[in-house]
Amino acid sequence: MTRLLHVAASPRGAASESLAIASTFLEVYAETHPDVEIAHRDLWDGTLPAFGPPAAEAKMAVFAGQQPSGEGAAAWAAATAEFRRFDAADRYLFSVPMWNAGVPYVLKQLVDVISQPGLVFGFDPERGYTGLLQGKKAAVVYTSAVYGPGRGPAFGRDFQSTFFTDWLHWAGIEEVEEIHFRPNLVTDDAATARDAAHARAREVAKTW
Repeated sequence: MTRLLHVAASPRGAASESLAIASTFLEVYAETHPDVEIAHRDLWDGTLPAFGPPAAEAKMAVFAGQQPSGEGAAAWAAATAEFRRFDAADRYLFSVPMWNAGVPYVLKQLVDVISQPGLVFGFDPERGYTGLLQGKKAAVVYTSAVYGPGRGPAFGRDFQSTFFTDWLHWAGIEEVEEIHFRPNLVTDDAATARDAAHARAREVAKTW
């Protein structure tokens, strides 16, 4: 059975624009794909493993063809378990608000935990990296309250979608759909932008 995993990076619950757009997506997707299992991963539920010194030591040990030991072995087991949970899905929906021009730190933490050799990527000294999450699809809801295309650097820059969509491609997920909600604060036309984002979410959910 095909499995869709919704990864939520917003902590704002009912007040979250990204979660609201994701909910629209999931509602339509469930209606049009009744045979697909839908699962959820709330990155704020406190279960995401840390990636500190033992985990970094374990990663470099694996890179060197060695087995992690001690605290590193436990950290590697936790990272591997998180990856298996992620890898169990065939398709992904990410709800990603912009934080300080980038992504919320919990989403970066997920990326750092699961981006391990032999799991998310392979590496060849001559050819470089190879993404191992091939054959999967992703849709990403990107939201921001101040930044928007064409507003100038005083309104911020986009290291949010540029970072995360690039990571998805690097990991081997080539088919990525983006849904943006970046209301224009100058014209205060947030309602129109919101309607457009939800319409885009419905469109992608039906055809994706």
